[in-house]
Amino acid sequence: MTSQSISRALLRHHGDVDAEPGLVDYAVNVRLPRPPGWLRDRLAAALDRIGSYPSLADHAAAVRAVADRHGVAPDRVLLLNGSAEGFALLSQLRPRLAALVHPSFTEPDVALTDAGVPVHRVQLSPDDGYRLHPADVPENADLVVVGNPTNPTSVLHPAVDLLALGRPGRVVVVDEAFIDAVPRERESLAGSDADGLLVFRSLTKMWALPGLRAGYVLGAPDLLARLAAHRPQWPVGTLALEAFRACSEPHAVAEAEHAAAEFATNRVTLIAALNELPGVHVNEPASAPFLLLTVKDGLHVRTALRERGIAVRRCDTFPGLDADHIRIAVRPPEQTEPLLTALREVLA
Repeated sequence: MTSQSISRALLRHHGDVDAEPGLVDYAVNVRLPRPPGWLRDRLAAALDRIGSYPSLADHAAAVRAVADRHGVAPDRVLLLNGSAEGFALLSQLRPRLAALVHPSFTEPDVALTDAGVPVHRVQLSPDDGYRLHPADVPENADLVVVGNPTNPTSVLHPAVDLLALGRPGRVVVVDEAFIDAVPRERESLAGSDADGLLVFRSLTKMWALPGLRAGYVLGAPDLLARLAAHRPQWPVGTLALEAFRACSEPHAVAEAEHAAAEFATNRVTLIAALNELPGVHVNEPASAPFLLLTVKDGLHVRTALRERGIAVRRCDTFPGLDADHIRIAVRPPEQTEPLLTALREVLA
């Protein structure tokens, strides 16, 4: 079924808008305030190369690093100027009907609608925790987009359900921007060679690189060629190419796995604390580095938190959610205490 109408401006609202300077930020889901030291050193060393155009050798090395990280052939990797570029490229596949699973990240909705692609919103229900039911996707949809884990619901859909979306002539896009925050990247389809599957990945959240714009898509070479057919020359810069290489190395993958385990522990602690607050409902089970909350008089709660110096993500910009929904980032207990204290005051 389709959801309520939401303006393009609201669909284009993201957490960085809520996290104004001077506020304690629980709205944005970037793990660190800045890239880790070893990554900053790698990027700083690459600065001497930005006086030249990105080389084919650097690009090929970055592609190989990503391919090796996921155990796929290099021709199954397309590097992107951020995952958002990949969503903008989806219209190159000339879909007749795009089914977008909501509530979810809204950039695919905007990009496809702007390109004139008919869009059907598959609205998941809060009654069963926003779980995906493959049968709810229209059979005539030849493009399906779903997040895993999904932003903002924090739901991790079983890989078997995502693979069940496949049909002859259909492309299934799985946005795994947050899957590296899931221990063992459980339910990831990054190494799958299923027909018609495109898996989007991002370096932004785990490695604190939103300003660099670095993402990639994994899929069959013919699909990637169709996506890339009309891209400009040098679509990915030298610093991003270095980031792809650095963040694909074994020590980086190990660090991400350690961080994912910390997220899981901190999420359990945060949920327990939130469940003690009156009038707060946490959508569970949750698997991402953020939580979707339902609170009464959500606009008042957000405003009151802001007055106390706390930024949370408004969620009435997601199809299917309203002003009583807010999203908060999972942080270590010592960092979440200011949020919990402010919530106790506001809810009291």
